[in-house]
Amino acid sequence: MNKPHADIPASLTAEGYAKARRALMKRDKILAAAIKQIGACGMADRQRKDHLSALIGSIVSQQLSTKAASTIYGRFVALFPDHRIVDAEAIDALDDATLRGVGLSGQKVSYLRDLCARIRSGELRLDELESLPDEHVIERLTAVKGFGRWTAEMFLMFRLHRPDVLPAGDLGIMNAIQRLYRLRKRPDAKRIMKLGESWKPYRSVASWYLWQTLRNEPLSTAKPSRARSQPKSRAR
Repeated sequence: MNKPHADIPASLTAEGYAKARRALMKRDKILAAAIKQIGACGMADRQRKDHLSALIGSIVSQQLSTKAASTIYGRFVALFPDHRIVDAEAIDALDDATLRGVGLSGQKVSYLRDLCARIRSGELRLDELESLPDEHVIERLTAVKGFGRWTAEMFLMFRLHRPDVLPAGDLGIMNAIQRLYRLRKRPDAKRIMKLGESWKPYRSVASWYLWQTLRNEPLSTAKPSRARSQPKSRAR
């Protein structure tokens, strides 16, 4: 079994999320107003049962609404006894027609096959991800077909509960920052990373609150600029 790297941030617990909330409110007055309005951080509320389920959920949800993704994922897990995905071999036992039958596109089936192949071959060891630093986890996951950096960052934040992830290329984060901080233009990744310096080591939590501002009443009157093609997100 691999020994954990010394530079791996501890996963956030319920107490850790509360501590992060307090720290962010002290460091950023603008974000503090949003945090006060939104309340307690709910990052740990929506979890898959295990790493494999979380990664499969990421594949299913690509380019879909939350409702559509939930429906298809529910049909998918219903293919297994007790609605439990045991391992990659159980998925491989299903033919493409069966997978397509629950609503998965041909492309997503190919992503699923690649994920399972890497797990079976040992190229991707799910049990070692918790013992790796953030960038190493991203490196492992982005080697899988159909998995980009954003998907890996969501896994870090919502499955591994890593505290200091800032998905600077996320469209929702860009829009939320532009509106909340009353910026004339949508910020690019470089500006977001600079702004996020004050949120360390809790940038994951800051990101969650930024997403939540998109669900609440606007806290500024800034008008959004025209969107360019960027990774989309759903407010979580």
